[in-house]
Amino acid sequence: MDSAPPVDTVAAAIHALYHNPDAAEKERASMWLQEFQRSLFSWEISDQLLQMKRDVETCYFAAQTMRTKIQYSFHELPGQSHEMLRDSLINHMQTMSDPKFHVITTQLCLALADLALQMTQWKNSASFLIHRFYSSNATHMPLLIELLTVLPEEVDSHSLRLGLNRREEFRVELGEAAPTVINLLTACSENYLNDQRLLGKIFKCLASWFYIRVCPSEEMSQSKIIVLLFELLKKSDTPSMLHEATSDCLCAALYSMEDVEEHLPLAKVLYQGINLLPEAYTMAVAEEDVDKCINYCRIFTELAEAFMEMMVETPNQAFGDLRTLDAVLTCVGHPQSEVAEITFNFWYRLSEIIYKRDSRELTDLYRPYIERLIHSLSVHCQIDTEHEGIPDESDDFGDFRVRVSELIKDVIFIVGSSSCFAQMFHNLASQQGASWEVTEAALFIMSSVAKNVLPDETTVVPQVMQAIISLPEGTHRAVRYTSTRILGELAEWIEKHPDYLDPVLNFLMTGLRDEELASVSGKSIQSICSTCQDHLQGHLECLLNIAQAVDAFNLSGESALGIIKGTALVLARMPLDKVQDGLKRLVLVQVTSLSQIVKGEASSKQGASTDPVVWLDRLATIFRHTNPQITNGQVHPCLVVLQEIWPVLSETCTKYQADIRVIERYCRCLRFAIRCIGKSAAALLTPLVTQMVGFYQSHMHSCYLYLGSILVDEYGREPSCVPGLIDMLQAFMGPTYTILQEPNGLRSHPDTVDDFFRLCTRLLQRCPLGILQSPAMQSILPCAIAAITLDHREANASVMKFFTEVIQCATAKWEAEDFKRR
Repeated sequence: MDSAPPVDTVAAAIHALYHNPDAAEKERASMWLQEFQRSLFSWEISDQLLQMKRDVETCYFAAQTMRTKIQYSFHELPGQSHEMLRDSLINHMQTMSDPKFHVITTQLCLALADLALQMTQWKNSASFLIHRFYSSNATHMPLLIELLTVLPEEVDSHSLRLGLNRREEFRVELGEAAPTVINLLTACSENYLNDQRLLGKIFKCLASWFYIRVCPSEEMSQSKIIVLLFELLKKSDTPSMLHEATSDCLCAALYSMEDVEEHLPLAKVLYQGINLLPEAYTMAVAEEDVDKCINYCRIFTELAEAFMEMMVETPNQAFGDLRTLDAVLTCVGHPQSEVAEITFNFWYRLSEIIYKRDSRELTDLYRPYIERLIHSLSVHCQIDTEHEGIPDESDDFGDFRVRVSELIKDVIFIVGSSSCFAQMFHNLASQQGASWEVTEAALFIMSSVAKNVLPDETTVVPQVMQAIISLPEGTHRAVRYTSTRILGELAEWIEKHPDYLDPVLNFLMTGLRDEELASVSGKSIQSICSTCQDHLQGHLECLLNIAQAVDAFNLSGESALGIIKGTALVLARMPLDKVQDGLKRLVLVQVTSLSQIVKGEASSKQGASTDPVVWLDRLATIFRHTNPQITNGQVHPCLVVLQEIWPVLSETCTKYQADIRVIERYCRCLRFAIRCIGKSAAALLTPLVTQMVGFYQSHMHSCYLYLGSILVDEYGREPSCVPGLIDMLQAFMGPTYTILQEPNGLRSHPDTVDDFFRLCTRLLQRCPLGILQSPAMQSILPCAIAAITLDHREANASVMKFFTEVIQCATAKWEAEDFKRR
């Protein structure tokens, strides 16, 4: 914008933005106003618009412009105009006492606070503003309170380009003004005791001063405003909004006591006052006032956080009194789970401290509290009685149960997994005819700790196993679902008690045929296969049949892959001839489907059976987990299988050469196949490299470079393979340099940089002479130097690793016979 537009033009654009019915005109006005805001003229014109006070929209736009200009463009103003701007903002605020201008004065308050932070010559800004607003007009009190609220809030604002020194300097200034502010707020709280709205703002203001930790402890402990806080919290008729503001302020006061010893006077007052609130909490529960219960829970939890170290160091002494834990646990027992969840972070932190102390005495002391916690959480995890089918793990309640499970795993060491598992089972056993939701919740808690139940436990687990595999036909689906999950979690226990394998697998096979239970059954089968491979050789035939027919069951993609993985792990423990036969059966299903897709014309929908990625991922899983023990001289049983399926894989790559998603999975599949077979697959090296290099010329997918580094890793120490690998590198270099030399090429293609220098690094590690004597190094080094400044973590790390290896080649292993040539 070359010249200042008339004020009326700006006002007309603002009016069009808010009121023009034509969307195109609105968009044009918006674009013009954005350009206006970026211009130097917006400072003066916004000031004029605020003086004119045409309407709320115009004033709001002007105030917002002022704020953003101060935040992001303060450097545009000469130093001598700073005081004029300050006084102008104050004047605008003082003339906008009408409540309809509240949104505007909020913007102006923020603008003034940001100005105070950046205007270094303006000293003692808080005291200055108190003098200007408090003494001029009593009606300006709400404005002054809002100003004093945002001043400390903006100290840590990320929008302001300020260094730590200036922020700290301003914090010290606020600390000097804190006694004056506290006296002002105390007086206001007494004068406006019946104005609940303003009283709430006063507490919000005080909270903002607590949060930056500048309130003097001695003065605060004797202040009448603290007494008022507790009086309002103890009264059952305190309005909800005021109750919340009061609670926020009290939590901020507790937060401010970073070092309790430094704030003893305030700590004592807060501790004594909060210990009188449990009765008020009980009243709120009786009145079913959830909002107030949440407020009390926040207060009790913040109190526990503040005195946590003392509760651990000196339990049941002074501030370490464990009645604080009782108050928190009372809140965990609230009927609403949202109240209990407020305490979760406290339990995480407490368990971390107890774990680090590693004291048996301390663990024993806290065990009853954690047992109460787990019991309350099991109640919260109960599904609604009218729920039908399996638990929904994707809704809000499902997310809550996941968080409960994570919390229990963090604190369970205090109680002991086996002890908790046994206690939950005994609770169930003692409740004859317990409802299905109570049973399922207990099983859910048990599933959270089952993985860590000791294998030598022979009292409770056998009873649980027997109860699960003997579940009657009419058992609620949710109970059967969670029971199935427990079996998978108990895989390590089952591995030590293989007598249970047959009945457990039979139970899970039955679950596979059930649409609702198929996926969880598949996951449990995978878990047992992964842990009990050595005991499952007699079940291989059954597992192969299931793995070949996974699409006949209602399995998620993850569960299908899990069953295939589990089968491959068991297969890898078999004699080599059986490995080859089993592998052929596993692979044939995937390759047949893949071949049909490649030869067909049907479009591939992501995740559907026509998606080649589904079958490539399954092949990758098979090769990744089929790792039989091979002794010298033996032919790898997977080699013949890979050679047989190579034509189909090659055709897949040809058909989908432009589809990065498919090609990435193709390269991943080959990566695991090569890792599986190792040097035995050298015969495939030539056709594979030829194809990779050819397609990289036209479609520069960086995954080809990554696959190239895998080939170097496997074959780089084979003298006969080195020339071919160097040729592969040189063939990759041309297309790579082409895209990296584009404008912003390095920044635009970080994956290519990462994978290319990973390839070069592997060559330096596996066949250093081969690459060092190659002409390729003459261009690779300048490219690496250019890439040093790239601000992409993985790419930069690859470049640095490359340079490290270059230096190592010239300095390390000096005793080796090739050292001089290196």
